Amino acid sequence: MRLKNNNKRHVMHNSMISLLAFSIGSAFIVPSVFAADGGFIEDATATLQARNYYFSRDFSDIVGPNQQSKAEEWAQGFILKVNSGFTQGAVGFGVDAIGMLGFKLDSGGGRVNTGLLPTGSDGNAQDDYSRLGAALKVRLSQTELRIGELTPNLPVLAFSDIRLLPPTYQGLSVVSNDIAGLTLQAGQLRSGSLLNEAGDGEMFAKIGYTPLRGAGLSSDRFNYAGADYAFDDKRTSVGVWYAQLEDIYNQRFYSFKHSKPMGGWMIGANIGFFDSQEDGDRLLGNIDNQAAFSQISARHGGHTFMVGYQAMFGDDAFPRVFNNIAPLGNEVPTYEFAEKDERSWQARYDYDFAALGVPGLVATVRYMTSDNVDTGKAFEGKAHERDLDLGYTVQSGLFKNVGIRLRNVAARSNYRSDIDENRLILSYTHTLF
Repeated sequence: MRLKNNNKRHVMHNSMISLLAFSIGSAFIVPSVFAADGGFIEDATATLQARNYYFSRDFSDIVGPNQQSKAEEWAQGFILKVNSGFTQGAVGFGVDAIGMLGFKLDSGGGRVNTGLLPTGSDGNAQDDYSRLGAALKVRLSQTELRIGELTPNLPVLAFSDIRLLPPTYQGLSVVSNDIAGLTLQAGQLRSGSLLNEAGDGEMFAKIGYTPLRGAGLSSDRFNYAGADYAFDDKRTSVGVWYAQLEDIYNQRFYSFKHSKPMGGWMIGANIGFFDSQEDGDRLLGNIDNQAAFSQISARHGGHTFMVGYQAMFGDDAFPRVFNNIAPLGNEVPTYEFAEKDERSWQARYDYDFAALGVPGLVATVRYMTSDNVDTGKAFEGKAHERDLDLGYTVQSGLFKNVGIRLRNVAARSNYRSDIDENRLILSYTHTLF
């Protein structure tokens, strides 16, 4: 189920305010009206998150027809989630609803396309946009069916909540945990709502860092099925997945994860392999990509060290649904490190300051470098990126659960535009019930 506006880019300001107010009001009223319904209400939850997001990218050595040298916007978002429990009985029924609202705080004609706000036909960022959707859920034993508005997080379609509002999809999903240790999933998505759009539409592909959008290049079916099996006291898991963006590409994914305590350390391994090819009517032509990645990590106290390696094989870069990040080992929201023939390495260090008596404060620094990119221009492509993240969530007092996150990125390449990026995100999640 989905309520949407006719204009896929935005709706009027007053309509959005009314929509959010109605949703919040319902969140407080519904429990008192239906309190006798047992698990449907007793297990219901509702949260409202306020998210203030500043995003800036400076481009240099610009490659391609878009010569915009800076993307910079500031926006305020609200995300309301109201999830019921299940009705009593052998088959339980419930409803999950999500409402999202975004406001422009600052933008400009030459600074658009940050992914925070929709851009109108006049080339300017819209003042506001919103989405409201719901999903029917049905549970039988340990199997759950959902129909409607979905936020899947899959090895073949990662949940990419990396801007002001998260993307959503419209379709059907099934998750089963009836066999101990085994999780089975399958589904079909018929449309998607992008990070910065009010409406929904057919799904496009992105190959490497190039989005391929245009008339006749989209699909209204993303089909997937997968199985993950955990054993050895859940320290080891293996996975097998299949995905199909109909008439564009299909993809297989195989994974292995393992963790093992050694003295005071926890050692982990994460290995994955994707195999992708063209599908059906081949709307984007032939596609041939194999992607392999491996990560080794070691955690002790507040310290976590990780090194990773990733390699692309085949005639093309890595395909995925636009505009999502992919669960590759070395992909980050700035550079993908997934171009044709690209080989990349990563070194990462995380520290949790709770080990020093400062819970809620975390820091990450990572460095990625790559070479061997087939640029098609008679020279080898190379790239490197340094990311620094610092986050803090207030643990108690008047501002409990208020979070702040800072990100600074420097990304350089000899075949695509250089990027200097800064993000500042303030967030607060209030539990309504």
